[in-house]
Amino acid sequence: MSDIETWWAGGERVPLGIGASERTVFVRRIGSGPSLTLLHGFPSSCADWQRVAALLAGERSLLLLDFLGFGASEKPAQHEYSLHEQADLVEAVWAREGVSSTVLLAHDYAVSVTQELLARRAEGRLAVELEGAHLCNGGLYPDLHRPQPMQTALLDPEQGPQLSKLITEELFVAGLAPTFAEDYDAAADSVEIWRSMHREDGERNMHLLIRYMADREVHGERWISALEGTDVPLSFVWGMLDPVSGAHMAQRITERIPGARLQALERVAHWPSLEAPRQVADAVLAAQPEG
Repeated sequence: MSDIETWWAGGERVPLGIGASERTVFVRRIGSGPSLTLLHGFPSSCADWQRVAALLAGERSLLLLDFLGFGASEKPAQHEYSLHEQADLVEAVWAREGVSSTVLLAHDYAVSVTQELLARRAEGRLAVELEGAHLCNGGLYPDLHRPQPMQTALLDPEQGPQLSKLITEELFVAGLAPTFAEDYDAAADSVEIWRSMHREDGERNMHLLIRYMADREVHGERWISALEGTDVPLSFVWGMLDPVSGAHMAQRITERIPGARLQALERVAHWPSLEAPRQVADAVLAAQPEG
């Protein structure tokens, strides 16, 4: 089995009610200790966290899941995917697993899901207490997000569906390449990310999944307000070489949330959990992040 198939073998696919539908979602629990929920990015899966998980399992009770449309979770075609629905999915997993309080560790796509959860908490609509949030490279401020060419093409209403039909492993891996640091050997990781998306031909939905970028534009004010106004302790573990949401995003974070801890990973690009798992794990295990 490949690494990702071994990873999937250690979890389970569970039925969950999300809105008016029942969906099958991949969930994995590892370790013991205080609760930590790990949320992945686009276009990958919770397998991105497996190196970090191995370092944290002795100290934390880890809950990992694949978002709808990703990894080993159900991948409905012609579905209107949204970040709000993914936040609903997280809440449904928490309810199923009996989570009453947790810390979040989120990357990329999932930082926006985290912002939605923070907004719900501020409105008194979140049943789970968020004790902290550690955020890794993602588009917290949509005006600074710099999508890769493939992302822009997928979002185009004419090009997107055609690209989803034509995308191959070679094109997919080539599209990921600029998001890794130049001195990092991303070959094996890129293939595993492809395998996570290719399961059940999930790449055919990529023009639907990419709509999260439009979600950010529409809900940006709400989500930025939730991030900057929250009393949940925040910390940031940030790959500064990331062309999508790197040093330029980190600068905005330090300007707008000056009390939060930001660990700048100077030789890391978009994938801290893959490129620098020890530093990510150490940040989580450090003292409670400051609000």
